[in-house]
Amino acid sequence: MNADRAEQGVEAVSRLSVVIADDHPVVRAGMRVLLSQDASFEVVAESSTVPETVRTVTEHQPSVLVLDLTMAGRSSLPSIPDLLTASPGTRILILTMQEDPAFARASLRIGAAGYLLKEAAAEELVGAARQVAKGATYLQPAMGARLAVADVGSPGAGGDVSLTARELQVLSLLASGHTNQEIAGRLHVSVRTVETHRARVRDKLGTETRAELIAAARVRGLL
Repeated sequence: MNADRAEQGVEAVSRLSVVIADDHPVVRAGMRVLLSQDASFEVVAESSTVPETVRTVTEHQPSVLVLDLTMAGRSSLPSIPDLLTASPGTRILILTMQEDPAFARASLRIGAAGYLLKEAAAEELVGAARQVAKGATYLQPAMGARLAVADVGSPGAGGDVSLTARELQVLSLLASGHTNQEIAGRLHVSVRTVETHRARVRDKLGTETRAELIAAARVRGLL
């Protein structure tokens, strides 16, 4: 009897904690059921906005965060570095409707461990969560094929451009229409810091205006 209880205790400790972040209650409920049916996972919390997700991840330090790319009208992409800073051991699996391969590329480049479309089979979500929890990178096969086609079919990209995580955050927020002041508020930095990051991105992409910057970033798959 004691041995059985000891084994159960070890099993409980070894379960992978999961936070589900999506602004649709029905979607969260479905993911909770799917993951809870697998003995490897324990869903410890849910969230429906980007700020709430940052707070929840900070509190629970989950093994895996299943993250929607858009919640309550706000992109969660720029928050990925902050989430990883708040919980370095958390692996982020993007689960989204965004089929554009540029979003997958940007998500993985900025720190996500996996990218999965919501059209995927239920079993694939469980498998993807297990893979990223083990330290692997997961990219849905269909999305991988789209990425390959996009890479081959992007003439005049001008070579690879390496942006830091913060530069990608600033770029994403600029593309969403935010001003330097608004970006500074969202990232909790000074306006001067935002201007510096923006200037560095502009120099790396060889552009001058905001429109040119965003266009060049999209050509290179940064947005």
